[in-house]
Amino acid sequence: MSNWINTKVELEWDQKTQTYTEVYKEGFEYDGPMALAQDVPDDREARYPKTAFGGSQIPLDTRPDVGDVMTDTQKVTAGYFTGGGGTLNGVNIYTASLADSNEKYYFNVAQTHPLSSSATTQFSVAYGHAGGSGSNIDGGNIKGETQVIYGQWSTALLGENEVSGGFRISQGGTTGIHYSNSARDEDVYVLVGKRERFKDRINKKNWTITLSGSKSNSAPDTKGAPLLKLTDDSATQDATATIAGPRYNIVSGSSGAVTIAAATRTFGWFYPEMGAMVLSAAELSASIPGTENGTNMTASFDKQGASNIFFLSCSGFAPNLSAQGNQQNALRLVNCLSYTDSAVTLRSEEDQVAVSYFCRVKSQEMNHSNNPTFVSGSFNEIRHKSMWGNPTVYVTGVGLFNPSGMMVAQGKLSTPLKKNYSSEATIKVKLTY
Repeated sequence: MSNWINTKVELEWDQKTQTYTEVYKEGFEYDGPMALAQDVPDDREARYPKTAFGGSQIPLDTRPDVGDVMTDTQKVTAGYFTGGGGTLNGVNIYTASLADSNEKYYFNVAQTHPLSSSATTQFSVAYGHAGGSGSNIDGGNIKGETQVIYGQWSTALLGENEVSGGFRISQGGTTGIHYSNSARDEDVYVLVGKRERFKDRINKKNWTITLSGSKSNSAPDTKGAPLLKLTDDSATQDATATIAGPRYNIVSGSSGAVTIAAATRTFGWFYPEMGAMVLSAAELSASIPGTENGTNMTASFDKQGASNIFFLSCSGFAPNLSAQGNQQNALRLVNCLSYTDSAVTLRSEEDQVAVSYFCRVKSQEMNHSNNPTFVSGSFNEIRHKSMWGNPTVYVTGVGLFNPSGMMVAQGKLSTPLKKNYSSEATIKVKLTY
C-alpha cells in the first residue's frame, strides 16, 4: 500500500469561505516505512544503533552511517568505604543498629558510632557452625541459627558434591589444624561486603585484614596476641573455579604480598565476585584464641576506654559452643577488628565498558532543517538567498537509536559543527557503562 507524500504547499484564496486554504502542489508516491517519512529512523537495517544529528532540528531525510565501532573494557577500582576511603581503622569500627532477631544470625559493622547521623553499614559478619553449636538448639527449634548460617554459605559457595562435606579450609596447609586428619572446618567466621560498595567484585591483591586480640595466657588488661594480617594469594596462585566464581586462598600477608603460603597454612577462602571471605575458626582461634574464660562467655561488644581492650567481651576466636542461648560468636570477629592496631583495607572493582561509534555524515546528508525559521513564504523557500544551492546548518548533537526507532543515548557537541553540501564530518560518540 502506497502513500502520497506532499512536498510543496501553497496558500490560495477561497471565494466561498473567504479564507486562505492550503493547496498541495507537489508530492510523490511513497511505499516505504512511514517511520522514515516521518523523520524517525526505520528498522530495515540490522546495524545498531542508528544515528540522528541535531542542530536546527535537522530531519532524517537521509541516513548517516555508523561506521567503525570500537569496544574497550577497563577495570576501575576505588576505595570501598564511605567517602571513597580504602581503609577502616579499628578505632572507628562499631556494630550498626540491627533488630535483635537478626543479630542471632549476623551483625552489621558501621564506620562510626551508630547514633551518629553518618553511620552507615560497611560490611556484615557472621558465625556458622555445622552442628548449630553456639546458638539455641533447644525449645523445639529444628536448626540452630549458627547451623543455618553454615548451611547458607555452604550452599551459596560450594558445589553440589561439596555441600554435605562442608568447608575444608584448615586441611589445606601442612601446618593446618585439620591437615593430618583431613577433617572439615566445623565452624567458620564470615565477612561479607555490600554489593553497592564492592560493585562487580572486591579488588584482589589490594586488601588486608589486620586482627588483634588476647592470648589465653595473657593478663586480662593486655592484648598479648601478635597482629595477624591476612590477604589473598592471587598474585602467586591461579584461582579455583567454583559455582560462586573464582576463589582464592586467604593467607598470612598484606596487600597481596604472601608471607606464609597456603600450602603451609590456609586461613580462609576469598570469593571476590561474591564479596565474601570465609575464615576457618580453627585457624583463627589457634592464632588468637582469646582469654581463658572467653570460651565460656557470651561475646559482647563494648569499647572500653581509649585503649579499646576487650578481654571481658571475648577478644579472641575460640568460640563459646554452648547450645543454650545465642552466644553471639560473630562479635568475636568484630572485637578483633576493633583494636587500635587493627584495620580493614578494601577496594571495589567494576568493569566499565566504553563503546565508541564513529558516525559519518556525508556531503549529501543533513544539509537542511525543519526549523520554521529556515524557510519562508508560501513555497517554503530557503529564507536566505545566500544559501540557495548550498544551504548551511550546524550540528549540535547526536542521537543514537535502537532498531525500533527509540532513542537510547544523546550527546551534545562542545561547539556547533558547520555542515553543507561541500563538507563531510565524522563524529565520535563514546558511551561508557
